[in-house]
Amino acid sequence: MKKAGMKDRIATRLLLLAAEDGGMSTAEYAIGTIAAAAFGAVLYTVVTGDSVVGALTGLVQRALSTTV
Repeated sequence: MKKAGMKDRIATRLLLLAAEDGGMSTAEYAIGTIAAAAFGAVLYTVVTGDSVVGALTGLVQRALSTTV
């Protein structure tokens, strides 16, 4: 009787493991990759824009021209 109970518990655990969805599916990976690429494109556009480049250039020039 004890062996039958253990077999049932093992079978139940195997069924639960087979039914669990612990990771992302291929579609979720694809959507995540597209979202990351879109965010990178927006970030690149913002950082390479004239206003950001001008602000960073001015900041560096001020930092290098200060005297102690």
